[in-house]
Amino acid sequence: MAGPDARRAGRRAVLVALAALPGCAALAPHFERPRLELVGVEVRDATLAEQHLRVRLRVENPNARALPVESIDYALRLGGEEFGNGSSANPFTVPASGSAEFELILTTRLATTLWKVLPRLRDGAPPLEYQLAGTVRTGLAFLRTIPFDERGSIALH
Repeated sequence: MAGPDARRAGRRAVLVALAALPGCAALAPHFERPRLELVGVEVRDATLAEQHLRVRLRVENPNARALPVESIDYALRLGGEEFGNGSSANPFTVPASGSAEFELILTTRLATTLWKVLPRLRDGAPPLEYQLAGTVRTGLAFLRTIPFDERGSIALH
């Protein structure tokens, strides 16, 4: 059984630790969420069984420090239809207050969805609504994952 001095020392240690917590939060840098934008989707090849698409994304980093991206896992909806998902293959860095573009190959077996989207890939077609949701995995010690859910429209060709 611990004596009164040991209990007092334990309480003091807990109080010191609790008092230090706000200071730790102040030391963590403020980091604004990066923005992702779908900038292109192209059909590479398509058969009835499987379709391969080149998906081009832009990551904008509004922060004063570089953003090391280890991977991006995402799900893509086009025209309100679930279209496919994937992840980036290679790590890259988005410069401070800058942007970076990268390509992904999306493989889908959703032939019925593609038949709804493929007719919209002709020249002059109106923009198609998209939703891009997922997680950015970073190399930052204080922020390992960043969820995202971006919406917009894109002209496909």
